[in-house]
Amino acid sequence: MINFTFENPTKIIFGRGTELKVGEEVKKYGKKVLLHYGGGSIKKTGLYDRVIDSLRQAGVEAVELGGVMPNPRLGLVNEGIKICREKGIDFILAVGGGSAIDSAKAIAVGLPYDGDVWDFFSGKAQPKEALPIGVVLTIPAAGSEASPNSVITKEDGLYKRGMYSKLIMPVFSIMNPELTYTLPEYQTACGTADIMAHIMERYFTNVTHTDLTDRLCEATLKTMIKNVPIALEEPDNYNARAEIMWAGTVAHNGLLGTGRIEDWASHNIEHEISAIYDVAHGAGLAVVFPAWMKYVYKNNLDRFVQFAVRVWNVEMNFEEPERTALEGIERLKQFFKKIGLPVSLKEMNIGDNRLEEMASKCTNGGKSTIGNFVKLNREDVYNILKLAR
Repeated sequence: MINFTFENPTKIIFGRGTELKVGEEVKKYGKKVLLHYGGGSIKKTGLYDRVIDSLRQAGVEAVELGGVMPNPRLGLVNEGIKICREKGIDFILAVGGGSAIDSAKAIAVGLPYDGDVWDFFSGKAQPKEALPIGVVLTIPAAGSEASPNSVITKEDGLYKRGMYSKLIMPVFSIMNPELTYTLPEYQTACGTADIMAHIMERYFTNVTHTDLTDRLCEATLKTMIKNVPIALEEPDNYNARAEIMWAGTVAHNGLLGTGRIEDWASHNIEHEISAIYDVAHGAGLAVVFPAWMKYVYKNNLDRFVQFAVRVWNVEMNFEEPERTALEGIERLKQFFKKIGLPVSLKEMNIGDNRLEEMASKCTNGGKSTIGNFVKLNREDVYNILKLAR
């Protein structure tokens, strides 16, 4: 286990009816809020009205900016920054899933910055201040409700890049599992792959003596494996939805990565896919992760054997441990397939014509590598994309 510092200041307000508390939480930080959300689903479900009413009762004025899309766009972020400056906004409330939250985070750091907010995502600058952010979560997936991360897509050039800063940790996140009852099956499945990928990016490490976090990762994965089929079969099963929602937060709030060197190669590869083809992030991860596993498993066979045995209950083949590892990878792939996700680029109607472009973008034109479990260069990324076909 390596040295670490763990700090997560986000206040989690979890359970039935908790969205009714949003006004009293927001007023602790500001009086004029940017209400940031996606499409019309929050209005159809009545959540919008409940949030507006709670803000009004607390004496908080709301200025709205809807229209956040999956793989949130830089253009809308810049529009949000402009609105916040013109209207004197002092707090941002994201109502939705990871896209709305990530867009809100980008607006929060862009508002006090004199330059282009994309500087933070391209690595040219680091934010020094940010507006406070709150969340009403409706989609368990990205884990952005309690993470220091934001991922934005730049329309010009089709680049999808992430930013890390503790300044963008939400001050509170309201999480009512009932708000996820109306999620389409495919959206639930995509969120599942995203949550599991967040865990696996941490689980596959070469650091030894990580017994506690190994078991925490395995328990969170098994919680997803058990409860996702229940939620798909019974969309209004509160207990299953609650387990999934909390697992999504734990998967990405930093706890599971303590004492470990994390990987993140699969996420970087998938970002190139969703940047160009605008596919759901979770769907892309369901395709990329098994391909990455098949490409790297021999570099630390013991860890993949452990994954197969502990997470997927594969019977250990002591004479041929490689078979055990491969069976674990196959069971992950079949699980994704069972819950309705694609497991190949072909299933997402993605051909071979831009694989080299994606591999090049992913590795800064071949000048850098990605990942820590195995350092991957441009050729490696290209080979993984070919495996994912």
